[in-house]
Amino acid sequence: MKQTISHHTYLVKHLAKPSEAAAYLNSVAEDSDIKSLLKALRNVVAAQGGIGELAKAVNMSRTTLYKTLSPSGNPEISTLEAILRFYGIRIGFFAIARANTSHRKSLSLPRNSNAHYRFNSTT
Repeated sequence: MKQTISHHTYLVKHLAKPSEAAAYLNSVAEDSDIKSLLKALRNVVAAQGGIGELAKAVNMSRTTLYKTLSPSGNPEISTLEAILRFYGIRIGFFAIARANTSHRKSLSLPRNSNAHYRFNSTT
């Protein structure tokens, strides 16, 4: 008889490693969907011991953390940094490879959103 485990069980097992959790969060963050990112962060929290352990470590209430990481949550960068730091992960910024060979610098907004700014430079 073939044994199977649920996707969530498999995910939680692997997200216990900071390097796996960071790769997972980076992958989800590329979609630019805050609800998906918060869900992914909740998965990492579950894999690393749960909200109770996190609340004690970052000196926040469980209720605040549940609200912050909920689908309607709107966490501040400092809150995300505190949570991720506890798990040995940090937020980073990376250059985007461009196909355009223009040598001028420009500040542009993505067409579908005014929430993200990109500084493009080929110098």
